[in-house]
Amino acid sequence: MTKPIDWDAATNEAVGILREYIRIDTSNPPGNEERAVAFLGGILASEGIRYETAAPAPGRSNLIAHIGPGTGGICLLNHTDVVPVERQFWGIDPFGGDVRDGYIWGRGALDMKAMGVIELMTVMLLKRQEVRLKRAVTFLAVADEEAGSEFGAAWLERNRPDWLDAELVINEGAYGVADLAGGTTPVFSFAPGEKVPLWLRLVTRGRPGHGSVPHGDNCAERLVKALDRIRNWQQEARVTPVMRAHFEALAAAGLGPGGSEAAILASAAGNPAARARLANTISLTTISTGVKVNVIPAEASATLDCRLLPDADADEFMAALGAVIDDERVEVEVLNRYQGASSPLDSEFTRTVAEVCAEMVEGARLAPELTPGFTDSRIYRVRGTPAYGFVPCLLPMEDLATIHGHNERISIENIRLGLQVMYEVVRRLCSA
Repeated sequence: MTKPIDWDAATNEAVGILREYIRIDTSNPPGNEERAVAFLGGILASEGIRYETAAPAPGRSNLIAHIGPGTGGICLLNHTDVVPVERQFWGIDPFGGDVRDGYIWGRGALDMKAMGVIELMTVMLLKRQEVRLKRAVTFLAVADEEAGSEFGAAWLERNRPDWLDAELVINEGAYGVADLAGGTTPVFSFAPGEKVPLWLRLVTRGRPGHGSVPHGDNCAERLVKALDRIRNWQQEARVTPVMRAHFEALAAAGLGPGGSEAAILASAAGNPAARARLANTISLTTISTGVKVNVIPAEASATLDCRLLPDADADEFMAALGAVIDDERVEVEVLNRYQGASSPLDSEFTRTVAEVCAEMVEGARLAPELTPGFTDSRIYRVRGTPAYGFVPCLLPMEDLATIHGHNERISIENIRLGLQVMYEVVRRLCSA
């Protein structure tokens, strides 16, 4: 008979792996995920788990490993790259992997090296425990997620689609929160869908000249007028099925309004995070024009990060944007456009997650949500494969705010919880 898992030892092992993993700087750009893949591959090899790698470009590498019958099955998806840091704003070495005050600190601690380690340890523990599997469990670590996935999941879709074969994908995209809405009810979250990115560039051209002689054909001024019209364009908010289920779950936990759409929209009016999940959004992200203070420029441009609701029509949005700009001399270029799709709210996965979370944490609730950002799950959903964001931790809002920010960290307590929940969810879904 297999011995019970020593969760203290498993947690310590996971913490040690995560600390080493954080010390591998995979800031993207440039990525250099090859070093992370070598690190993960070494651990898998030491466990007797075979793996394969694929490198679309020098230094950019992806890794896949399977246990159980065949391939596919349940895919534990994670990315190895991280966003860059502004070191001057950190109070600790962002690539030191330090342990302090019960936390592991460093870039990627939350997004998403801890999740990658939790998934890695889940595979290792299933093998060590000799769990009889009716489905394969796949560990897939991909590159370049933070920069659009061209060297990661998107490249695999074009060149190694067999790597994406799966019945179900578990990925980042939804974190549990310990103190949601200022309350004390622990709320785990899962994301069956996400906002759809549409990245645009506005370009306008004019007549250059000396700044001392305004001539009325200033492209920078034209761009400012267009951007001001866009800024004042009100996006209609509405409650999608996922977000209705989200607010109903929170209301049942005493953490927010349920009821009518009007009540939900009113409650979200002063909450940017909630509002972003209820409407198409537009963020002005860059402006470029001019070469010198006394030169009227010949060209001005700006980029817009638009995020559409999963069921929004991108063509209709583009047409409406053109009408708002109302200036044929302002060109709109599409930089990136993705297709939207969602996974079922009710499934074997979501029911299993609800059971495990309730058993593991007294009084815990489970709420679906719409991820405002985008993840590699989008590629699977468009292929028709159910993919869910589910990071099985309960973070204080203060810690959640460090994702892509300064002093990123995750508590050792959450490493333990995440490992226990993920292991049990996957075991129940896959054991024979």
